[in-house]
Amino acid sequence: MEGLLLIAIVIGGGVFIASRISGGNNKKREEREFEDAQADARRWIERLSSQVLTLAGSDAASTQAIADASERYTAASSQIGTATTKRQAELARESALEGLHYMNAAREIMGMPAGPELPPLEGQRNAGRVSEKRTIDQDGRTITASPVATDETPNYYPGGNVAGRPVPAGWYSEPWWASALRTGIWTAGSVFMFSALFNGMAGVGYSGQEFEDGYGQGYEDGLGAAGDGGDGGGDMGDGGDMGDAGGDMGDAGGDGGGFFGGDGGGDGGGFFDGGGFDFDF
Repeated sequence: MEGLLLIAIVIGGGVFIASRISGGNNKKREEREFEDAQADARRWIERLSSQVLTLAGSDAASTQAIADASERYTAASSQIGTATTKRQAELARESALEGLHYMNAAREIMGMPAGPELPPLEGQRNAGRVSEKRTIDQDGRTITASPVATDETPNYYPGGNVAGRPVPAGWYSEPWWASALRTGIWTAGSVFMFSALFNGMAGVGYSGQEFEDGYGQGYEDGLGAAGDGGDGGGDMGDGGDMGDAGGDMGDAGGDGGGFFGGDGGGDGGGFFDGGGFDFDF
């Protein structure tokens, strides 16, 4: 009997030691992953910083794109400064990359080389791209989307997730996604706006029914998150999505970045005026 008890004690002790070792290894792995993600984010943030500081716009559209990139730099810097997890560091990286996509847009407008290709933003491929000019009237406001910058459409969006829903890359008459980026919530009216603005447009990959189903659900999800006291981030996650929502910036002439935004941008503020039709709260 004593022998069996001794064996049980030895086995139990072995299991306890093994679990402690395993737990310690997991913690070390998580720390390494966080440090790697943090270093990667800082690399993109530094790249963005260099470009924001050395490049100035030559017209309304390029000036606005650079201002938006600067706002993303501010958000990314804040997010990485408070990040304590791998995911939070990744969201800071996303904000930085978004800013670099804005810088690429500004470079393109001014006829400058964009530099090395940037990694895609979360949801950017799924969001697609505006392929034709389209104007809609809703609730007394006129909203225009265009595949190229014009005096009428000086506000760029690189494409990606905002408050959990894809917004196509393109140039717009106003940053109508701003409120959802800041609060993480789409209003009911946004369902009709998305359908009217993008339904049947080549390149965005949505049918009218998918807009109504997808964005209607996004509105409900947003209300649920708000009711639960959840994160009001949007595209960018914990730091500040795009949710917590960038890069090795290079000089003003090359090595440019080119999106964001963000499943709900953490910071979400900055250049956005908080307006946008039908998005006031």
